[in-house]
Amino acid sequence: MIKDITLGQYFPGKSFVHRLDPRTKIVLTCAYMVALFCSGNFVTLVFTCLFMVVVTAVSRVPLKIVFKGVKPIIPIIIITSLINALYYAGGTVILNFYFIHVTYQGIRLAVFVSVRLVFLIIGTSMMTYTTSPIALSDGLEQLMAPLKVIKIPVHELSMMMSIALRFIPTLIEETDKIMSAQKARGADFESGNLMQRMRAMLPILIPLFVSAFRRAEELALAMDCRCYRGGEGRTRLRRLKLVKVDYWSYVVFVLLFAGVILFNIFMPNW
Repeated sequence: MIKDITLGQYFPGKSFVHRLDPRTKIVLTCAYMVALFCSGNFVTLVFTCLFMVVVTAVSRVPLKIVFKGVKPIIPIIIITSLINALYYAGGTVILNFYFIHVTYQGIRLAVFVSVRLVFLIIGTSMMTYTTSPIALSDGLEQLMAPLKVIKIPVHELSMMMSIALRFIPTLIEETDKIMSAQKARGADFESGNLMQRMRAMLPILIPLFVSAFRRAEELALAMDCRCYRGGEGRTRLRRLKLVKVDYWSYVVFVLLFAGVILFNIFMPNW
């Protein structure tokens, strides 16, 4: 399960999605999440899902990687769907057995929640899959630039967020190594009740925290040796600039959002 977490990983490529400005990808990812949760019927939900399917195909990120990113949240999706399906109050009853009351509206809500969660993960992961940590940091910094007016350290915030995102795969790999080492010493993480499993995780958490602090100290020392003093007075090797593909991407997404709103208004019961 640890190896299935792909959040924060970057897969180099030369696709249309890779070439987009990082600011465009950040803005459109946030807008896609809004559009996904504004989908009030099956037509709009299918519409937004097909849009992400097309984006995934264009990005040329392997489907194996995309599905691997969704795999860790499958238990959450199953539990959430069951709760919505079995405990939805009101509606047309399909199955009534003791304390179990399954309604059409409950099943509908369970399907909506499941699909939304899956495509929410795919949509947000697609941004990190196709954007390098440096580009992501630059994009975040420029998008948050207006906050400098109220004395918020925008450069430092964007740097911290990009470093945290970049260290997720590193910490996952470190956790996997520690678990393998503890299993070789006879540790058992799968048997016993919940409390026993939680106690069995202590030999993993302590070395993981020590390793994380050590890596943070090494990174801080490396930045200090390179005379890093924050964003003031710094120049950039590559300046971000919106080009034609970015403007066309905004146009396409505006059409998608308009389609979602119109379908919600004129086809509310689908």
